[in-house]
Amino acid sequence: MLAQAEQSVPVNAPAGVQPEALDPIRLMLESSGVVLVVLIILVTASTLVWLIWFLKAAQLRRLRSELHRFERQAAEVRSAGALLALAHNQPNSPGARVILELSRRNTQRMPSPDVLQAAAKRAIASEQQRASALMPTLSSIASASPFVGLFGTVWGIMDAFLRIGVEKSASLPVVAPAIGEALIATAFGLVAAIPATVGYNYIDKRIGDLLEELNASTELWAELLADRREVAETAPRGQFPPAAAYPQPGGY
Repeated sequence: MLAQAEQSVPVNAPAGVQPEALDPIRLMLESSGVVLVVLIILVTASTLVWLIWFLKAAQLRRLRSELHRFERQAAEVRSAGALLALAHNQPNSPGARVILELSRRNTQRMPSPDVLQAAAKRAIASEQQRASALMPTLSSIASASPFVGLFGTVWGIMDAFLRIGVEKSASLPVVAPAIGEALIATAFGLVAAIPATVGYNYIDKRIGDLLEELNASTELWAELLADRREVAETAPRGQFPPAAAYPQPGGY
C-alpha cells in the first residue's frame, strides 16, 4: 500500500513545464477597477519622482555654480559700490539677489545694522523658498505612496474573498488573480516611495549646504554694505552716492 501511495503522488513536475515568470507589467495590465486606478496613480507618482529629482539636481547645480562664481569675484571687491556693480552684472546668482535686496534696504531712511541683518535673513529665506520648490511634492509622494499601495492591496484581498464567495471555491484559479493584483499594488507603492525618500534626503542636504554657504557670505557682504551706509550718512537726505562714486578695483 505504501508503494501505491508513493506512485499516486507526483514527485516531479511534467517534463518541459517551466514555472511562470513574474511579470509586473502583465499583472498591472490585467488589473481592473480600483486596483488599476491605484496602480496608475503610483506609476504617475514614480515618474514624477524621477522628473523632480532631475529638475532639482540641475537647479541646485546651477545655483551652486553661480554662487561660487559670485563669491570668488566678490572676494576681490574692496568697496560697496563695486560689490553692487558685481551684483547687477550677475542677477541670477543667489548672492547677487541678496546683495540687491540689502542695497534696497540700505537706501531707505538709513536703516540700522539690525535692520540690515533682518533684511539679509529675509533675502536668504526667499532663496530657500526658491531652492525648495517641488520639495513638498517629493515629500508627499515619499510618505503617501506606501499607504496608497496598501489601499490597493486591501482592496484586492477583499476582491479575492468576494470571488471565493461567488465561486464557492478557494482554489488557486479563483484566488490567485486577485491576490496577484493586491500584492503588485504594494510593490508599486514601494517603487514610488523609496526613490522619493532617497531623493528628498539628498536634495534637502544640498539645499542646506547651499544656504549655509550663502548665509556665511552674507555676513561679510553686510559689513561691506554697512561701510557704504556710513559714507551715505554724510550725504544729504535722499541723495545716496552712486556705485561709481566708490573706488572700483580693476575688472569691476
